[in-house]
Amino acid sequence: MSLYGEWQSVAQQQRTQEEYSQYWKTYFAAETENYRKILANHDKVYTGTVAELAEEFGMEPYVFVGFLDGINDSLADGELDLDALDENSTVALKVDFDLLYQHMHRAKADWLYNLPEWNGVRTEEQRKALAKEYRKSQIFVAAPTVGRNDPCPCGSGKKYKKCCGR
Repeated sequence: MSLYGEWQSVAQQQRTQEEYSQYWKTYFAAETENYRKILANHDKVYTGTVAELAEEFGMEPYVFVGFLDGINDSLADGELDLDALDENSTVALKVDFDLLYQHMHRAKADWLYNLPEWNGVRTEEQRKALAKEYRKSQIFVAAPTVGRNDPCPCGSGKKYKKCCGR
């Protein structure tokens, strides 16, 4: 079984509600510390094998692959093939911080996008602009519809009901 498969199996394992809450509380605390470290050293590209990086971030390799699943769509060099990763796979974490900030908003992870370490990466104005851009991208705007008595959009000069609306 791949590390990613192991992560999915453990994450989806049947638990009592209390065990479930405790498992994710522990994971999110570790994830938060990983993001603190990445944001505090935002100029650094973390490179190494999965096992080396997992040790550097204080996680088991399969749990670290779960972390990679969360940050994967925010990597500047493209997404990793998580299913192909094993402990000896080389990984480079070159993060696109603008994308990461927007993806944290998409995940509604306010405990991550409100980390004080963001102050060293993007100014408050930049973060507000990114958040506004994200919110704007989520608004659905319906295309205007043509009423039956409106001029036909084909340009014939007739009413829509007498032209294309038939």
